[in-house]
Amino acid sequence: MATVIQHEVAPLHRQLDVTINKEDYLPQFEKAIKEYSKKANIPGFRKGMVPSGLIKKMYGNSLFVDEVLKTVDKEVIAYLQTEKLDIFAQPLPKEIDLKQLDLNKPDNYTFSFEVGMKPDFELPDFSHLQLKKYKVEITDEEVNEEVERLRNRHGNMTEPEEVTGDDNVLNVTFIETDGAGIALEGGIKKDNSLLVKYFKESLRPSLIGRKKDDEIQIVFDEAFEGKEAEWVLQDLGLDSSTDKHFKLLITKVGLVEPRELNADFFEQLFPGAEVKSEEDFKAGLREQLGTQWESESRNQLHHQIYHALLENAHISFPEAFLKRWIKTQGDNKEQKTDEQVEQEFPNFLSQLKWTLITEKIVGDNQIQVQQNDIREFAKQQLLGYMGGAALDEEQQWVTDYIDRMMKDKKYVEDSYTRIQMQKMFEFTETQVSPAEVSITKEDFTKMNEVHKHEHGE
Repeated sequence: MATVIQHEVAPLHRQLDVTINKEDYLPQFEKAIKEYSKKANIPGFRKGMVPSGLIKKMYGNSLFVDEVLKTVDKEVIAYLQTEKLDIFAQPLPKEIDLKQLDLNKPDNYTFSFEVGMKPDFELPDFSHLQLKKYKVEITDEEVNEEVERLRNRHGNMTEPEEVTGDDNVLNVTFIETDGAGIALEGGIKKDNSLLVKYFKESLRPSLIGRKKDDEIQIVFDEAFEGKEAEWVLQDLGLDSSTDKHFKLLITKVGLVEPRELNADFFEQLFPGAEVKSEEDFKAGLREQLGTQWESESRNQLHHQIYHALLENAHISFPEAFLKRWIKTQGDNKEQKTDEQVEQEFPNFLSQLKWTLITEKIVGDNQIQVQQNDIREFAKQQLLGYMGGAALDEEQQWVTDYIDRMMKDKKYVEDSYTRIQMQKMFEFTETQVSPAEVSITKEDFTKMNEVHKHEHGE
């Protein structure tokens, strides 16, 4: 009968010495020989009639090794289940000398495995975490900007003969050229649509009076800057700022006539909401903007909770075991070097720590994801694809879509993880006591950008 002896290598790092006897594996080996003889296709013998002795002679040693290793694996798994050892990853076998496994001299064998134990730990007191809940101030100026943005978005496009101001839309073709304005063979050629205000302020006066079929020669960095430059670079398939030369061929001059602030427009944006005046309209927009920024503020609080839990949860790890385990995860042909492991380890340990924290919060508080949660998640995704249109789940095509997604194993697993994480954060929100802080939109945005830069997000 097989035996397993456990002893400590280091804190949370144990070794299992598994000893199997001949009677543990020989019956399975003999059975494997017989099964192989029934399936083997060897010239001169009918299928299923190959003598066991010949099979043993030809394939016996390989089958013998397989059965010994299968028996060891089975005993290790059984021991882990019986002893209820909560381990990281899989047991790592110590170096095995397969030469000791001799078909002609079956014996008792001992194999050793290392395991890393998951630690017991306590979560920090949520109420003592130093957190802030930001309330973004919605100014009259921002509401007015939103009014104008919506009026332009839903306005009517006209085609004046020439450019008259910053609000004109230019349909252009970017043609990459050399410094002399001659098109480069194989250079960039791409259509785009730009507001005149996207250009640098110093360049805009030169655009006034331009008409369809006019050409403009520019150097990219001299024509665009800031976020507008990033947008255009992305459209052109370029990664960073550039001193490339371009010829812009104007293919169309447009101008949006803003929508009138009237009952039809109010009803279009706030159907059934009894918005009767410009004041009602602005009040509705202020509420919408507040909801949007509240969502951003909650996401930012979740980021704070994430970092606070990582910093304040004190968890020990079997680092030597984990580093050895990481090393085995490289390509079979070439294991990771010690230098690679050391470089990867801090980020790996942080992710592992977060996994343990998440598992504990979810387990301690019975946070569950039900099938209906995933169905609703799929429906909301579909609603997003449809531009926010109201959907009736009773409609057959909606039901068919959701049913189809529920049969996609990867989609269900990914959705489960996302929903569980969201529920976990929603729970922690109820346990923390953040200080409410008012902040401007600009400062809030800048703070988030700094945070993402500092944490490489």
